[in-house]
Amino acid sequence: MKRYGRISILILFLLQIAHAQQPNDSLPDIDLAKIAQVNQSDSYITFPTDIGNIEPLMFEANVNPSFIIRERKESNLMAVLTAQIKIRMYNEDSYPVKTPSYIPQVTFYYLTGEKNPTDHYTLFGKFAHHSNGQDGDFYGSDGNINVQNGNFATNFFELGVIKTSFSKTLNATKFFKSSFEVHPRSWMLGELHGKYSGFRWHNAFFAYKLPVKMGHRGSVKADFSLKAETTWLIDNINDWDTFNIKRFNIGLTFYYHPKFLEDIGFFVQFYHGVDDYNIYFDRRLDVIRFGIMTELLRF
Repeated sequence: MKRYGRISILILFLLQIAHAQQPNDSLPDIDLAKIAQVNQSDSYITFPTDIGNIEPLMFEANVNPSFIIRERKESNLMAVLTAQIKIRMYNEDSYPVKTPSYIPQVTFYYLTGEKNPTDHYTLFGKFAHHSNGQDGDFYGSDGNINVQNGNFATNFFELGVIKTSFSKTLNATKFFKSSFEVHPRSWMLGELHGKYSGFRWHNAFFAYKLPVKMGHRGSVKADFSLKAETTWLIDNINDWDTFNIKRFNIGLTFYYHPKFLEDIGFFVQFYHGVDDYNIYFDRRLDVIRFGIMTELLRF
């Protein structure tokens, strides 16, 4: 009887340990590479069904491959090279593609604290170039900005922090990012001075709803995700007041990943603010977009 009593106590002890460890084992695996992947803009292509004041498009595509540079997977310091290209094909004769945006960049990430916690901070710094590959005059003969082949070019750096957390109640991974983007006057075309914002404050919130059954580490895809972004154009542009509504950009993106697709899903996005498509920066958009987006992120 004593023997069976000891065995019962041992079994109860082991079950208690397993029960205590179960929540930790079910937590998502959030390493520095995943944090960087969340911070890099998504690759997507829109459908020709935009609703709003944007010109009729066949599609807008954002091609954003990333190349990770690090000593080893467990490193707290990592760099990411990205050759980002954004393209718009217009619904006009011959379906022209006008002045694509070229945004090559390198971003450095430093993970503070532990290697793989679910509640930590990551510091990052980015150096980037943004141009449209054109060499025409900035202004056309009518005195307006030449959006056909006018030269657009600027260089900038961005410094920020990313807060990572996990909600057990919602079974969702969450990220909050805040950063400042700076375009020194000597780094941009003279024609952009006073017209193109060279000092911007970005804030973003990302939430990834995970399946109830987590499965093996590194193999779980989010069922859907939500991204909310704001940008405040702080510096002196167009003689706007400090809190002029035109200084604020707002974006909200909802993404759904159906189980029958592997690496892509569907998204709908609402955007209000200045156009970020190179030399079209002086236009304001109020648009709802639909399309497909890559989602390679695994938790």
